[in-house]
Order: sequence, then structure tokens, then C-alpha cells
Amino acid sequence: MKRYPMDVSGGCQCGAVRYHATEMMDNSHICHCRMCQKAVGNIFAALVAAPREAVVWTRGQPARFRSSDHVDRGFCRDCGTPLFYDDVTGNRVNFTLGSLDRPELFPPRGQTGTESRMPWFGTLPGIEDGGVTERPERQDWWSAIKATSRQHPDHDTSVWPPR
Repeated sequence: MKRYPMDVSGGCQCGAVRYHATEMMDNSHICHCRMCQKAVGNIFAALVAAPREAVVWTRGQPARFRSSDHVDRGFCRDCGTPLFYDDVTGNRVNFTLGSLDRPELFPPRGQTGTESRMPWFGTLPGIEDGGVTERPERQDWWSAIKATSRQHPDHDTSVWPPR
């Protein structure tokens, strides 16, 4: 597995937990296994690894759940955001793509756990596209959400939440 020097940051939805990695691996993938489905509350987990020694927690510390004898699942104890899969016997931490500030940089290159893949997974590209969230006819709805959002932005902040 190749390693690439790069500055990557991420964190949870509320901003209580933030991390940086100075190196990433080329293993971006989605896992369909039932344990990953439960861990992220979705039909698959999208993950990419950083070498353990390249990871620094820059705000707060994640909570951990030992999902098996050698795997910890990390999450924010405040907002519940799933942050990582960590084989504690290994040398890397697999971060959830959705917790990265720039998830678009890591398109999945493979799939694992396909024995639990939803039978309708392959039909997703053909389903109806509901369009953008911020449609003009729904401005009252989405502007109210924006005005009261407590979601941390996709970049580091010196203070959070804002005062």
C-alpha cells in the first residue's frame, strides 16, 4: 500500500473533535460488511487510511467503542459523528470519508465486505435525482437551517463554537 505526503484535516459535525494527518495511504474504499453498516448507520462505510504516526488530534479526543477484539470504532461523544475504524494491532487508522474536510480527494478504489452489500446498491445511479437542497421554492426551509446551524465548517478554526 502506497503512502503519500499530504496535509489532511477533518473532524466531527459539532467541531468538538478535530484531527490532522500529514500522510495518507492509497486504500480509499467502501466496506459493506454488517459491522461497518451498523458503525456508520448507513449501507456502507467509506474509509481511507493514514499511518498511525502521521495522525494528530488537534481538538478534543474521540470516544471509542471496541466492536471486536482488535477493532475500535471512533466517534464524537458530543454529536455522534463516526470518525474512524482502527485495527489496534495495525499501523494505520481508517478515517470515514465523510469526516474529512475534503472527502472529494479520496474517491473509493475498491469495495470490501460485499457479502453484506445491499441487493439494490447497484440501482442507485438510476434513481430519481431530487436536485439541490437550496431550491428557490424552499428558501424559507433551508435559510432557517443555515441561520441556526451548529455544524463546524470544513476547515480548522481557532475557537469553536464561535462566541
